[in-house]
Amino acid sequence: MAGGFGSRFWPICKANNPKQFIDILGNGQSMLQATFQRFENICPRENIIIVTGELYADRVRQQIKGLAPYQVLSEPTRRNTAPCIAYAASVIYYLNPKANIIVTPSDHAIFGQEKFENDINQALALTEKNDYIVTIGVRPTNPNTKYGYIQFAEEPASPQVESLHKIVTFTEKPPLEMARQFIATGEFFWNAGIFIWRLSTLRRAYRTHLPNIAKSFFSLKSDTPAIELDRIYSLSEAISVDFGIMEHADNVYVLEASFGWSDVESWDSLYDTCRRDSNGNGLISGNVFAYDVYNTIVHLPSNRTVILQGLDNYIVAGDQDTLLVCRRDQEERLIKFASDVELAELTKVKKK
Repeated sequence: MAGGFGSRFWPICKANNPKQFIDILGNGQSMLQATFQRFENICPRENIIIVTGELYADRVRQQIKGLAPYQVLSEPTRRNTAPCIAYAASVIYYLNPKANIIVTPSDHAIFGQEKFENDINQALALTEKNDYIVTIGVRPTNPNTKYGYIQFAEEPASPQVESLHKIVTFTEKPPLEMARQFIATGEFFWNAGIFIWRLSTLRRAYRTHLPNIAKSFFSLKSDTPAIELDRIYSLSEAISVDFGIMEHADNVYVLEASFGWSDVESWDSLYDTCRRDSNGNGLISGNVFAYDVYNTIVHLPSNRTVILQGLDNYIVAGDQDTLLVCRRDQEERLIKFASDVELAELTKVKKK
């Protein structure tokens, strides 16, 4: 799934340059490229399908060369993850009705490739033989209110797989005190947003819990005319697969991740994820000269030189046009900052 925007990473993320196409981690790959490469070790390259927005289809093909037409599906409008997954599942059905499917975001960070592959392959082995929906759960390290939480049954669901548990409840982005209580119980994982299920299990779940989406989307093909695709998307409800299916199905299990994970959904989470120097600075990219600078994250184009002095706990980020210098504890104001800049630019255009 590569249709997100990543507005919390403004100004390096903008409408024409979403998060999945950017080298957020400073490792020389966009997040989409890193995700694609990660899964090439798990399934054949030709079995990877990318669902993105119409505006970004060409960008996908620029970053991942040699994709067949069916491998890039363009959504005419955003309707959350349930329609997106149903669209891809319909295309997969015409390619292989017995397929075993992994659904994953394109913009998450994974640490420990070998462990990741082992966990995913273990989940695939489970869903191949059982009518299971398996999601990946991450042991929480702090009461993060931006993640979904999965409550799991204490006893393993299988004597052969001790890290597999039956899911009791899903809670999306709980308030801080509730998140603290969840962690204190030891009965909750973070929801990594990765789902593994056989195509037959997926289609049955949609027909049971999201029958309108199933009826509309399960007839789609990769060459469905744009006018028909527009019609179906315009009439579809916007709902996540978490709310639409996972919260209601009785065959959902969680496999505890043995690898490191972050959804890298904000500057603060990127700071927590990135490597830091002895002063606590995450100098991800740019030609940076830092003096008396502490606990600051810097993400600039590689050809930009910046001299920083006397900063503590700041975000310094930008592209070729815009530079942001903002306290890390004020990053919730980014949407307001971006709106003000956009308004100023529109006003400038009108005056011309």
